[in-house]
Amino acid sequence: MSYSVGQVAAFAGVTVRTLHHYDEIGLLQPGERNHAGHRRYGDEDLDRLQQILFYRELGFPLDEVAALVNDPHVDPQQHLRRQHDLLTARIDKLRKMAAAVENAMEARRMNVRLTPEEKFEVFGDFDPDDHAAEVEERWGHTDAYKESVRRTAAYTKEDWKRLTTELDAVHGKVADLLAQGVPADSAAAMDAAEEHRQFICGAYYDCAYEMHSCLGEMYVSDERFTATYEAIRPGLAVYLRDAILANVARHQ
Repeated sequence: MSYSVGQVAAFAGVTVRTLHHYDEIGLLQPGERNHAGHRRYGDEDLDRLQQILFYRELGFPLDEVAALVNDPHVDPQQHLRRQHDLLTARIDKLRKMAAAVENAMEARRMNVRLTPEEKFEVFGDFDPDDHAAEVEERWGHTDAYKESVRRTAAYTKEDWKRLTTELDAVHGKVADLLAQGVPADSAAAMDAAEEHRQFICGAYYDCAYEMHSCLGEMYVSDERFTATYEAIRPGLAVYLRDAILANVARHQ
């Protein structure tokens, strides 16, 4: 049984353009073509695509992916075992980074010199003092925390209102793309994700791409962040995470 390029794109969650590119560079050439010359993918092609996407998710550039999947001395089982080991190591690292990143996200609320009335005006129902002790205990030793506290200590009410407006605009742009059905790995979505990263860099702390990917994962794994994004538009947490990961891969 074989499948069209459109079907495979839907199965794998990639774009048709990506599959065309993989074909053009010889990374994944379909096993057959129909009488009209259209690509048809068989089960072996799908297995190879799975391996490719695993390695891409792990951050390998395409030339290294090609070398890995073309290695005649490694069978599919060995690929899976290797990927499992790499993923396990990555998960451990991401967990540690996520703790530091969560601190940085929460830390922007710290040392805000606002009256209770002004806090309500800027933050709504959220009270930054409710989380102060937890944040400092868990992440007070990290550079991200210290940098975020240093910057936000000098912010005025107008600064917070401006930053809130700017972040709302970024979230609104991503939500609009989701509503329009624009793929998360499209140029528009990746550009919006990059704008999100640049906002964090400019307002709070240096958010490198690897840290940004941790943020994206946290938006989905931490129910507090997920609820925030789902309130803007259902599905936004996952969509923003996917756009962030696509943007990170684009810049690696």
